[in-house]
Amino acid sequence: MTLQETAAATSGAVTAPQGYRAGGTVAGIKESGLPDLALLVADGPAVAAATFTTNVVQAAPLLVSQEHIRDGRLRTVVVNSGNANCATGERGIADAREMARLAAERAGCAPSEVFVNSTGVIGHCLPMEKLTQAIPTVPLSRDGGAAFARAIMTTDTFPKEALTEFQAHGRTYRLGGCCKGAGMIHPNMATMLAFLTTDAAVEADVLRMRLGAAVDRTFNMVTVDGDTSTNDTALILANGVAGGPPIDGGDSDAIAAFDAALLEVCTKLAQDIARDGEGATKLIETLVTGAASWQEARQVARTVVRSPLLKAALSKGDPNWGRVLMAAGYAGVRFDPATMRLWLGEQLLFEHGAGAGVAPGAAAAAIRGDTVRIRIDLGQGQAEATAWGCDLTEEYVRFNADYVT
Repeated sequence: MTLQETAAATSGAVTAPQGYRAGGTVAGIKESGLPDLALLVADGPAVAAATFTTNVVQAAPLLVSQEHIRDGRLRTVVVNSGNANCATGERGIADAREMARLAAERAGCAPSEVFVNSTGVIGHCLPMEKLTQAIPTVPLSRDGGAAFARAIMTTDTFPKEALTEFQAHGRTYRLGGCCKGAGMIHPNMATMLAFLTTDAAVEADVLRMRLGAAVDRTFNMVTVDGDTSTNDTALILANGVAGGPPIDGGDSDAIAAFDAALLEVCTKLAQDIARDGEGATKLIETLVTGAASWQEARQVARTVVRSPLLKAALSKGDPNWGRVLMAAGYAGVRFDPATMRLWLGEQLLFEHGAGAGVAPGAAAAAIRGDTVRIRIDLGQGQAEATAWGCDLTEEYVRFNADYVT
């Protein structure tokens, strides 16, 4: 079952695998009155793995969660939106620990089994009196995944969810997830939180390595504005409720099936983040082929998709392929422009070191619509990589100029 085939069933994806409950509620952190507190609970112990932002400034909940996930086991996730609990000193650490304690009481587990996340404005202490009242009241249910996905949103305009199935050991397993993110998005993680669940059993080292590989090819290939945040996290839980032996390092077929499912879900979520970029009107997908290595393909793709000049041009429907060429050239990767080819959509615009003589109208037609696909063949090898971003509009500037004040 592909993502397309399960499109109608993706609402509540994070609790679609067996053995998970979730919910969301209004704690009163957001002035809007929208949901801002979420809980996800595994019915029993789950193997866990996570990746975190590379920003040296890290929020208090990340520091606490890195302690709690050290043994690779978790039961509960608690998330608040509207406040990042970052740059809040010792009080921030104490507040994150108190969130873990309250969530543990609600879920019936130890505080050390709780993963804490916060997202929102930096530099403000959490209103703990509100969280103290709200955490014990979060409703938990098998169909609460949709409420969880909504409650973790900040500037997102829609909940981001994905679900798929895979086969291993003669059984069918589910892998679902949700994420949030729309601004302060850049590779090496971004202002995004992603939560993934599966009812397969997965050995801890395999889970950690496979999550890292999937994040590198998906969430680390998204850029909206070039800013890497302080709270970024991708977490996966594997509870084994669907039965069968654990997927371990000696089972290449099971690993391949799990890898494909994880990559599929993470790709869909990463694309949703780029599509929902603050003020965005277009999703930009850049595929780089013909690179000497995956690392070089990745570097060029990410550089092109974050170019502010290109993003601005595309927002107004300007097919300025020279800006694609320019960005690829400063990516820090050596290639010969004479062997490079460049397409917008299906329209070949550059080859043999010069423009292909395409009429401006035909080039503009290639980027019409809400998705722009750029393809670059470097002519250097066989490696390829894809990055995602969005256009840069006046609305992005207006929104972020007024974000706090």
